[in-house]
Amino acid sequence: MLKDQELDLSRSGLKALPADVFARAELRSLNAYQNEISSVPADIGRLTSLETLILANNRLTALPEEFGSLIHLRTLDLGHNQLVELPESFGNLENLSDYLYLHDNRLQSLRESLFERFTKLRYLNVSDNPLRRLPESLGALAGLEELRMENIGLEKLPACMGRLARLDELALRNNGLKELPDSMQTLRELTRLDLRGNRFTSIPDWLPTLPKLRKLDLRWNPLSDLSGALGELRSRGCRVLL
Repeated sequence: MLKDQELDLSRSGLKALPADVFARAELRSLNAYQNEISSVPADIGRLTSLETLILANNRLTALPEEFGSLIHLRTLDLGHNQLVELPESFGNLENLSDYLYLHDNRLQSLRESLFERFTKLRYLNVSDNPLRRLPESLGALAGLEELRMENIGLEKLPACMGRLARLDELALRNNGLKELPDSMQTLRELTRLDLRGNRFTSIPDWLPTLPKLRKLDLRWNPLSDLSGALGELRSRGCRVLL
């Protein structure tokens, strides 16, 4: 990437993005990590060449509808802000492929159609938001390899989880889960499953059928039924933490 296509404004004490930034239509990477930015102007929509945008660790509470014009984004980091919702246009970001960080915000819900076009996305983190439930469009994330949904108030996982066929790592720490949907038997690429701090009293007997599972973390659960499934997992080399 050419030097004039990158702009690093991280840790600069900024309260707003400088106006002249939005005249740089050639920008492909903008890093404004750890500032004091409280809003993003509609002019952000002019940066249509952006592939990487980092706005983590700021004070954002909302994003403009023009955000959806950033259709070439591959990496987007909005973590550690105060976002309460995402604009409807957010679902236009169909080229997101590398990372989407939404963790540690104040998102209470995600639009049902949000992920419908995110078929290329490989990493998603929505941890530390008071979500409580997930949209059915989560199942459209056909390319997803790592999914982090820690501490979001989940009591149930949707059946669409079974459509995440490429999932390698699933982190569900600190929720209120008591069971896993049977549809997850299709997650044949899953190697790491973190279920710490939930309400499991037992585990499904189909877990040992996941051929690549190498680490299962069940610490801080009220387990009472330590079935033969755990022994079977251990016998084939899976690390089980209780």
